[in-house]
Amino acid sequence: MLDINEAHLLSDLMNFLRSTGASTRPDISRATGLSRTLVAKYVELAIEEGLAIEGELGTSTGGRAPRMVEFNHQSGYLLLAQLGASGLSVACADLRGNIGEVSSIATDIADGPEIVLKQVEQVFKKLKNQQSGALWGIGIGLPGPVEFSTGLPMSPPIMPGWDRSLVREQFMKTFNAPVWVDNDVNLMALGEYSLNQNSKNQELIYIKIGSGIGGGIISKGILHRGAQGCAGDIGHIAVGEPSNIVCRCGNVGCLEAVAGGAALAREANIAATKALSPFLQQQLKKNGVLTGTDVTQGALRGDNWCVDAITGAGQQIGKILATLVNFHNPSVIVIGGGVSSAGDLLLASIRQTVYSRSLPLATRDLEIRLGDTGDGSGLRGAAEMVMSELFSPAILTQWVEHGSPHLPITYQQGGLA
Repeated sequence: MLDINEAHLLSDLMNFLRSTGASTRPDISRATGLSRTLVAKYVELAIEEGLAIEGELGTSTGGRAPRMVEFNHQSGYLLLAQLGASGLSVACADLRGNIGEVSSIATDIADGPEIVLKQVEQVFKKLKNQQSGALWGIGIGLPGPVEFSTGLPMSPPIMPGWDRSLVREQFMKTFNAPVWVDNDVNLMALGEYSLNQNSKNQELIYIKIGSGIGGGIISKGILHRGAQGCAGDIGHIAVGEPSNIVCRCGNVGCLEAVAGGAALAREANIAATKALSPFLQQQLKKNGVLTGTDVTQGALRGDNWCVDAITGAGQQIGKILATLVNFHNPSVIVIGGGVSSAGDLLLASIRQTVYSRSLPLATRDLEIRLGDTGDGSGLRGAAEMVMSELFSPAILTQWVEHGSPHLPITYQQGGLA
């Protein structure tokens, strides 16, 4: 069995190969700082264990052309799920995080874990039957606070019946594979970063504006979860002005209670009944209920009330983000989630507020842009979460001599952040 120092060296090698896809031994040595002797030793170990394979010849610099070394991303697969308030997405991915066909299912998270997780299991089983390799791990995103070390959802406001639900244990038992569970916005942030690991994205904040509002933080290229795993939960920061609106968390005046998708839907129903919005009146008559999506669609069609609602939500969100910009000084803020489908209207409102309320130095090189409105970034992040944990030194030592991950496994108490 590898000792911890050997595991660190192999982990560094494998994470480099995962990020580059393929490289020569001399290039690995230059990039990682490992001596050529150590690179040769651990490349051979990786090949012996099936983690890496010899590729094509690289470019010659005068002598014999070096052989490329590649991460063996086809030696197994991952099962991934992203759960939301009103739907879930499930997919299979290779070990490089390339997502296959995504299955999207309408569901209500409030139906509870027994019903919702059974739906996930059913799709997972179908996907598993279509694969020929080994199942390396499962990654699941939940729309609420998760204690990362245990995988337990902790008092999630929009998930009645889910508190301390044994999500990890259920899927470990059913699929006999390691399982990691995290907050959905953390995975979106991780997915966004994994697509482009450049220097600017090393300091990134991902904001999901759906029925609620949450944030994921990348700092120095590492997902920051905080002490218990709930870092970035900006939806429950109180807005500045007085508000008597009760949030789903039980407090009064939270950001998501005045600017999230559920808040937009609540105000939209009032506007429609008071004949303040022709578009919403029509939608209410047609569907019998209004959602945050109706407001974003109305704004895109130029309905005055909807435009004002989206602009106002952007201003409220921008005020909180300005505080984060001054405090954390990110390089990039990515706006995702269903409400972000309002596009440039929402983005302009957020930008204007952030730039006007933040220090000039903090915003000098700040980029604020739209991200993925669907579950794509979350599924990519789930894949990266699983692979990062599997190739962390403490966990790598537990399975590397078997060639692929297996149970039992001792999970890290604090994760990688």
